[in-house]
Amino acid sequence: MLLLEPGRTGPAWQSLAQSLRRPRAILAVSAHWNTQAPAVSAALQPQTIHDFYGFPPALYELDYRPPGAPDLAAEIVGLIPGIDVDHSRGLDHGAWSPLRAMYPAADIPVIQLAVMPLESAASHYRLGQMLQPLARRGVLILASGGLTHNLRDIVADAADGEALPYVSEFRDWFVGALQRRDLPALLDYRRQAPHAARAHPAAEHLLPLYVALGAAGENAAARSAYSGFQLAALAMDVFSFSTDQA
Repeated sequence: MLLLEPGRTGPAWQSLAQSLRRPRAILAVSAHWNTQAPAVSAALQPQTIHDFYGFPPALYELDYRPPGAPDLAAEIVGLIPGIDVDHSRGLDHGAWSPLRAMYPAADIPVIQLAVMPLESAASHYRLGQMLQPLARRGVLILASGGLTHNLRDIVADAADGEALPYVSEFRDWFVGALQRRDLPALLDYRRQAPHAARAHPAAEHLLPLYVALGAAGENAAARSAYSGFQLAALAMDVFSFSTDQA
């Protein structure tokens, strides 16, 4: 719904894109493509997937059709031997929603990387580490998920910026660990972070961040590009990682 009702998050996405160097291609790591093993898409012209139900008709009329990047997929196969390649998958809303705001011209090639909900944060961090050379090659790794994501706790009439206490407590812990680069704590967030199981009943919306963190390099600094809450249960934070490689 951010594309129809952008609030403050939509402009934050736009501002982030303006602050970045224009990438030659984008690898979107989406919470909405879940697999058991590493997988990358390689469609020549990825279609827009409307993978959601019960929303206003106007949302289903939106599309985002950038060129694909099979050459980038081939690079990733070289970095992650044995990775599955899907030549037909389009872009789910975890990818095209932020990209439609960030790069509305849809003129930058895009492919997707799946997340593996049955695997750990550490596994996704290691996956990101294998992707580190992409930063030197002008590729933007876009991690799309949510810092908190418990839809059962949504408060429909919450004021913009209002947060349930556990949501802000989890958010503050996580941001602090990111800014300190406390990797052991971040990888062990499930045990160490307050209210982790409630903030993420399932892990898929947090796992993309670990791919980006691993890809950024060991000395990467986290910068907060936006902080806010929606519907009391959703922390909408946006981060960028300045890398030691680009």
